[in-house]
Amino acid sequence: MQYQKIVERIERVASENSVVIFSKSSCCMCHAIQRLFCGMGVNPTVHDLDLDPWGQDMEKALMLLFSTPNPIPVVFVGGQLVGAMDRVMASHINGSLVPLLKQAGALWL
Repeated sequence: MQYQKIVERIERVASENSVVIFSKSSCCMCHAIQRLFCGMGVNPTVHDLDLDPWGQDMEKALMLLFSTPNPIPVVFVGGQLVGAMDRVMASHINGSLVPLLKQAGALWL
């Protein structure tokens, strides 16, 4: 599949819900990031790349976006890229994640 179409597919999936996690079903880091959001009262949409027919192509596109061999999990909030695990955890620790979630309508408190 053409790279631009893959990027468009990622953007479409990311914009369909307030919080989207591109994940792999067997990844412990993906599970941890899902638990973080659930623990905050956020119900993220999880898009398991290993269960998607175009998942490998989507993962390659995400690798190019991050210039890293293993960016998964990747989180989008309000259709905007937050980042991989390190960026999400840094945002959570420095307090910038909650306002972002509220702005996207994913968190009400």
